[in-house]
Amino acid sequence: MKFDRKKLTDKQLLNFYRALIKPRMIEEKMILLLRQGKITKWFSGIGQEATSVGATMAMQEEEYILPMHRNLGVFTSRSVPLNRLFAQFQGKLSGFTKGRDRSFHFGSNEHHIVGMISHLGPQLAVADGIALASNLGQKQQATLVFSGDGGTSEGDFHEALNVASVWQLPVIFVIENNGYGLSTPSNEQFNFKSFVDKGPGYGMETMQVDGNNILEVFAAIDQAAKKVRKNPAPILVEALTFRMRGHEEASGTKYVPKKLMEEWSKKDPISNYEAFLISIGVLDENQKLQIRTQIQKEINDALEEAYAEDIPQSNTQKELVDMYAPSQPVSEGAISSGTPMRFVDAISASLKAGMERHPNLILMGQDIADYGGVFKITEGFVSLFGKDRVRNTPLCESAIIGIGLGLSIKGFKSVIEMQFADFVTCGFNQIINNLAKSHYRWSQSADVVIRMPTGAGVGAGPFHSQSNEAWFFHTPGLKVVYPSNPADAYGLLLSAIEDPNPVLFFEHKGLYRSLSGDVPAGYHPLPIGKARIIEQGSDLTVVTYGMGVHWAQKALADLPYSIELVDLCSLLPWDKNAVAQSVQKTGKVIILHEDCETGGIGGEISAWISENCFEALDGPVMRAGSLDTAVPFSKNLEDDFLPTSRFIEKLHQLADY
Repeated sequence: MKFDRKKLTDKQLLNFYRALIKPRMIEEKMILLLRQGKITKWFSGIGQEATSVGATMAMQEEEYILPMHRNLGVFTSRSVPLNRLFAQFQGKLSGFTKGRDRSFHFGSNEHHIVGMISHLGPQLAVADGIALASNLGQKQQATLVFSGDGGTSEGDFHEALNVASVWQLPVIFVIENNGYGLSTPSNEQFNFKSFVDKGPGYGMETMQVDGNNILEVFAAIDQAAKKVRKNPAPILVEALTFRMRGHEEASGTKYVPKKLMEEWSKKDPISNYEAFLISIGVLDENQKLQIRTQIQKEINDALEEAYAEDIPQSNTQKELVDMYAPSQPVSEGAISSGTPMRFVDAISASLKAGMERHPNLILMGQDIADYGGVFKITEGFVSLFGKDRVRNTPLCESAIIGIGLGLSIKGFKSVIEMQFADFVTCGFNQIINNLAKSHYRWSQSADVVIRMPTGAGVGAGPFHSQSNEAWFFHTPGLKVVYPSNPADAYGLLLSAIEDPNPVLFFEHKGLYRSLSGDVPAGYHPLPIGKARIIEQGSDLTVVTYGMGVHWAQKALADLPYSIELVDLCSLLPWDKNAVAQSVQKTGKVIILHEDCETGGIGGEISAWISENCFEALDGPVMRAGSLDTAVPFSKNLEDDFLPTSRFIEKLHQLADY
């Protein structure tokens, strides 16, 4: 292995040595602790330290790095306190996730590090978001993100690189090519010789480096970072390396040919660099011993501190509260007289008000810029706010949602439009596993609103008509809002923008241009989680939301019952007090929603009423939902799919019970 010191001083070379051996010594200790049962799992980076350390030392301290499992050298090179790292590995409170996650599944804004989640790939788009924030803030900063060679098979890899290139984002994508994705060799993962072949397809520069040569890695990343700071554009760096232990310790390395292990052992990044320093007189045996003794003491002292900390005791209330970032309470004050608006115009007006109030608010979505979106909600916004803030996106829902989280890490807000709510499936992982869990895991808010044009009744068929709110209702960490009228749409969208938590904001397409109502002038957010009593009644209660409110109102006009109509407005959280008070008043309740009946929100509300309001009930809790089929296209089929006629039948049954 050849080393080129270029203009590096002896002191710098020794600093590289200290930084290189520190993660190796920690790993050797962690493997011992794993065998002793003092930690539960370990993903070894032995053999790959030069890539982590060299890349980190080339980056400026305030620039973000997004590492993977085997990048312990990122954390140690950024001077993350070892006692906190060891507490993290042991599930202690002083770790970065308060015992809620293990390994490197955490971030630290103090150290400008954003850790991975187990689903390989999503962090690549988060890096795009951080880099976009740097561009918007004119910061001239690079962002560096790691991926293993196996992780590049994920769609997130393609989406993140494509957006970074289209938007000219200053991201350095480092692919640690160690030849295996767990036990699967590269020739079963991809059909090309080198990742540098990928660059031209994305319109980006690529480099290949010896990932075991710390000076070569440092020089390459230093060069790349200087380029992208000056002229923002992504660069793909392939680091050729090898891990000398299993994917994780339990898996071993029996699947690796012995000859290959022997070849790579000769390329060990530490022994080779050590020999180079000795050969040029920068390091001797006494210095080696002194440096190792000092690091060993640091490790032992930090371990003692971590061991001394008790295992955290569960605090149920704190666990529940920490799922969400604290948000400012919203109270409904006096509201001035309103202006008549269509539902679609109320949403547009709310977005405009949010953009005017928050200069750090970014809108993203397919065709939302000059075209104004397929529903024309953002028409004219480019002339008001510019294309930096009203951004057309490629067709890549996962990447754009991940970018929203990256923007939030840098203090920006974002509203992302799903062209149709159905398309959110392509970004499901980012919502469920990144946005929703971010605050709980490492106290990072995900200040992202996802607008969801939803619902059937417009003859749009199976892929443009689904009511999928129940998918997110089940996920702690999210908020789900579903207004039924223009005034609520305006006020609740303002609150969603203000809220630092991820909000799924559902808008029924069938109401966009068919429903008008007064919308108050001025900036008037409405509280998320508060229901509205639309009609007072005494015979029975109808609990519903969105289009269900209008179905219920139409049915009630022709029925001889005194019915109380509760519009939930928000689904997560939902207003249990309002529902309970109404049930206690009427003694009978039916839950109506457009979603399929099985697994819909009505099942959970029904169960809660049965458990908490049983003594007030004078009849069974009933539900009316759509058929358990996909949404059909033809009108007669769609009419039968929707629950309107079955709702009336069940309502009569309940009234007569």
